[in-house]
Formats: sequence, C-alpha cells, structure tokens
Amino acid sequence: MTEPASNTLDTRYGRTGRSRRPLIIGLVVVIAVAGLGWLLWAAVIGSNPPVTSRLLAFKVVSETQATATVQVDRRKSVEATCRVQAKAADFSIVGELTLTIPADSPRHQSLPATLTTQRTATSVVLVGCTTADSHRPH
Repeated sequence: MTEPASNTLDTRYGRTGRSRRPLIIGLVVVIAVAGLGWLLWAAVIGSNPPVTSRLLAFKVVSETQATATVQVDRRKSVEATCRVQAKAADFSIVGELTLTIPADSPRHQSLPATLTTQRTATSVVLVGCTTADSHRPH
C-alpha cells in the first residue's frame, strides 16, 4: 500500500508533526510583558525625581551682571546642586553659577542667584538641579 502524499512530503522535507507557533507566540508574549514592565518602571521612577527646579524670574542688571530667582523643591532632605547660565544674544554662555542647597535647609525654597558675566547677557537659563543619587538635571 502507498503512503498518503502528505506523509511523503513531510518525510522528504523533514517536517515533524509539532508546530513551533505556540513557542514563538509564548516568547513574543514574554518579551512584550518584560518590555512593558520596564517601561512602567522607568515612567514611575522618571516622574518622581528627588529634586525639581524652575526659574521664576531673571533680570539683566548691567553689562557684567545678571540676577535670577530659582525655586527648588526636594522630596527628601538631600544636598542638591543647581546650575544657572547667562546667555548672550548669540546663545553663547557668558556666565555660569552653581548653587548648592544643603541637606538641612528647607525642602521648598526660592533662591536668589547673581551671575557675573563676561559681556552683556540677554537671558538666564536654569540647566537644572542634581543630587548625589540623580545626576540628570531636573
């Protein structure tokens, strides 16, 4: 008796009765769940930085001086450093100041900053604040 045509083709081309489709689908699901978990973790951690800051106001006082007011909010009582830059009309940095906020100071505060500039500044920019644990400015 002759074998059915499908069995002959399976034998000829090395096909087995088991399909790999469930294994591939399972692998894709595992990778997708892991990726989604990482994305949620990164979103939660990234949305709650240890220190946040914003520039409330600035004023160009003279050709060699500019002032600014920076608001700093910290989650915990940790030391933070904030960087403020004065920029000229051509966007070059003409002055820079790093403010250090001690750990024992109030968590929410507004700080005055006086920058000495090399030439006339047209704007003051807050680069951001960092802590020992968070090196990315916020």
